Amino acid sequence: MSQKISQQDLREIFKKEFGYEAYNHLFSNMEYIVKSNSNDILLIIVPNIYIEQWIKTQYNKKILEIFEKYFKTQPEIHINKEIKKTNVKSFKQNIQKTQNSLNPSYTFETFIQGDSNKFAYEIAKQVCEKQSERYNPVLFYGGTGLGKTHLLNAIGNKVIEKDKIVIYITAEQFLNDYISKIQSNNMESFREKYRNCDYLLIDDVQFFGGKQQIQDEFFHTFNELHTKKKQIIMTADKSLKQITGLAERLKSRFEWGITADIQPPGLETKIEIIKQKCVINHIELSKDIIEYLASNVGENIRQIEGITLKLNALSFFGQSITLTTVENAIKDIQKEPKKNPSIDDIIKAVARKFNIKPSEISSKSKVKSIAKARKIVIFITRQMIPNSMTMIAQSLNMKDHSAVSKAISSINKEIKENPTLQSEIDEIKNKL
Repeated sequence: MSQKISQQDLREIFKKEFGYEAYNHLFSNMEYIVKSNSNDILLIIVPNIYIEQWIKTQYNKKILEIFEKYFKTQPEIHINKEIKKTNVKSFKQNIQKTQNSLNPSYTFETFIQGDSNKFAYEIAKQVCEKQSERYNPVLFYGGTGLGKTHLLNAIGNKVIEKDKIVIYITAEQFLNDYISKIQSNNMESFREKYRNCDYLLIDDVQFFGGKQQIQDEFFHTFNELHTKKKQIIMTADKSLKQITGLAERLKSRFEWGITADIQPPGLETKIEIIKQKCVINHIELSKDIIEYLASNVGENIRQIEGITLKLNALSFFGQSITLTTVENAIKDIQKEPKKNPSIDDIIKAVARKFNIKPSEISSKSKVKSIAKARKIVIFITRQMIPNSMTMIAQSLNMKDHSAVSKAISSINKEIKENPTLQSEIDEIKNKL
């Protein structure tokens, strides 16, 4: 970039290009900082996360076109919320320090804890405090939009404050970078990059499944980092056992550390998430509306953030947020009423989990594996189907409800002695 671009230059250009109304509503209250070097950076500071998302989705392309038109360049754009002027220099340094951009709004302070994610949260905090000392590697797993990426970014943002070298990347980006370096005959720079960081954060490692060549490369990267006592943290959308096409030697490396399951948030956690978004972004929603939202949107946290973004946009353009407004806003994403599974559904799910026949669970077999599966069926059925004691006894050919009670007591005792059993039960319930 041959010329210095001032904030006033950009304001005048944006006013001309976007028109007075759009400029006045969106762009007039922002700050613009341009850093000129071989990789031009435009930092836009916005009032809240919702305006940040709106600019990214609606105006990012247009901003690049404006820079090309007026300044013959296309900068790397970073849009962030309320960064104080005293922190701008630090922010620029962090951009250069990270090998892939972390989301600065994903921090431990903005992560809402609940029973569904508390264990994963505590592990994440510990690996920030004690790099590689206790848990290495770490694998967070769970469904889409439950906070895995948030935790990964929170770790990265925290340890950057300690001047750690962080690489945050998706497994797909890792593969694409690998292919690019092979094609350019530059594998030395690839290995130099990934094997000389303090924290390697990789999202969606299930993507490696079935891709032998990249697994081989990651295996050697993993070994070198682990030997150097560097921290490796990964996420996946399923448990390690469920990831298909992953080489056994790589699975065994992942098992050296610890895995943490993130379950869908409960109603109370969803309420707290919505309240937090309201406070951070100065949105006023009544208690009734917040509770209605929490009860009528799914467990996907991104979906919750998305609907809150939509409501904020409606409010921003002058529409009052009433219960009717909310009902109309969530029609497209409103979750369908949940139906309790039948006992046959539960029997089949447990049978699949333990690789036995459903008919064996309903039999009177005393084989240890079958007896265990039968008790798990009873335990889950009692939790998911009201007033099911008599039905359980009949379906599983048991004498009466006292035999059912005895089985439940037995499985409760086993769970206390073996916490892994609770994880297996939660996994089955989640699928149901």
